[in-house]
Amino acid sequence: MAKRSKTYRNSKEKIENKDYSLEEALTLLKEIKASKFDESVDISMRLNVDPKYPEQMVRGTVVLPHGTGKKTRVLVIASGEKQKEAENAGADFVGGEDMVEKIEKESWFDYDLIVTTPDMMKHVGKLGKVLGPRGLMPSPKAGTVTFNIQQCVDEIKKGRVEFRVDKTGIINSSLGKISFDMPKIAENVSSFITSVLKAKPASLKGKYVCSVFISSTMSPSIKLTIQEFDK
Repeated sequence: MAKRSKTYRNSKEKIENKDYSLEEALTLLKEIKASKFDESVDISMRLNVDPKYPEQMVRGTVVLPHGTGKKTRVLVIASGEKQKEAENAGADFVGGEDMVEKIEKESWFDYDLIVTTPDMMKHVGKLGKVLGPRGLMPSPKAGTVTFNIQQCVDEIKKGRVEFRVDKTGIINSSLGKISFDMPKIAENVSSFITSVLKAKPASLKGKYVCSVFISSTMSPSIKLTIQEFDK
């Protein structure tokens, strides 16, 4: 294990071995910030699910009230009027089969997210082996395969994030910047946690959320009290 910096160790000493309220945790995060750049505020939720069973897969999307603090470059692959709709919505790149060809032949990945219409999936689907490992493959469950291009792109630009439990039962996401006013970060975190709670598998019995931690890019993690949200 790599040796932690003195700054990190000093920050760790300020974090008590207890569950913090969201307000307490965010206050402490801002207090222990030591880097000069604007760190992201990150969340990690451990769930009592086994994703190898389809009925226990937890995934969804949430539009953060105050965005993520970073620009998301959106590629829309569509045809006809849907291309114009994408341009009007503010998509960064718009095209049809030519975009599929560009990705296939040039290994082009200068975007963060792909949105496509259902009728174009016959072309986009060919890129599964290329896009899948990078987490870029559009999906109906993630809301990125849709005919409602305007709304989808608009929500992404406003701060829509996708969450999906990994094979170890953990959901990780970035929910804003440490420079945000505390009420804005708190609202983003609350909205995210509420969305994950609503995505609880119907077949799951017993405890759903095992633990929730928040941190900034360079800070140690702070444990949140689950009861504040799971009511």
